[in-house]
Amino acid sequence: MKQLVRLRHRLLLFVLATAACAPRLKPLTGAPAPVRFPANTLQPGHHTVVFNWELDDSDLDARGTGAARVASPDSARLDFFVSGGLGSGAALLIGDSLAAPGGDMVRRLVPPAPLIWASLGRLALPALPDTEVRVDGSVLRADIGRPVAWRITFRGDTLSRVERVSNGRIVEWLERSASGAHYFHTTARRSLRIEITHVNDSAPFDASIWHPF
Repeated sequence: MKQLVRLRHRLLLFVLATAACAPRLKPLTGAPAPVRFPANTLQPGHHTVVFNWELDDSDLDARGTGAARVASPDSARLDFFVSGGLGSGAALLIGDSLAAPGGDMVRRLVPPAPLIWASLGRLALPALPDTEVRVDGSVLRADIGRPVAWRITFRGDTLSRVERVSNGRIVEWLERSASGAHYFHTTARRSLRIEITHVNDSAPFDASIWHPF
């Protein structure tokens, strides 16, 4: 019985410590605005985005190169290669369906589907009611869901940040810039940085790249 009580106590401490690592979501600021977002779809056609990546995890650091083959309106394949020829992995994203087989490395490299889409400039969140939008200068922020499940930020016409929220705390987020993206999981303390080296227009990709792994 005492062992069970100690186990429950340790579990409670773990849950509290994990929650404390996730920052609280601050209230929206700015003037209320209609629920109307700038265009946030993929650029028409087919494109290959070549990038460098760096993963910083609690017990695993790795880096390498990668490529995202993106087909409008809603398909992308991402391939990751570890520096030094130490391995590779891939993820297939079609609509809101994400397939990322492989070992632990791939699971750590691949954020949830909405955040992968955000890194590519596409807003693709689950349908939720009750959206609140506020504008502060050229910055538009919106809270989606009741209770809030997502916060999104546009700077001008550009999607710049997407945050996933649980119990009023930011669990993970992705921030975009012209040169790449930064993903961070606040409770796992996992960071993935992507630096885009170049983007090429492509002919339609071979159908085989969209097959399940």
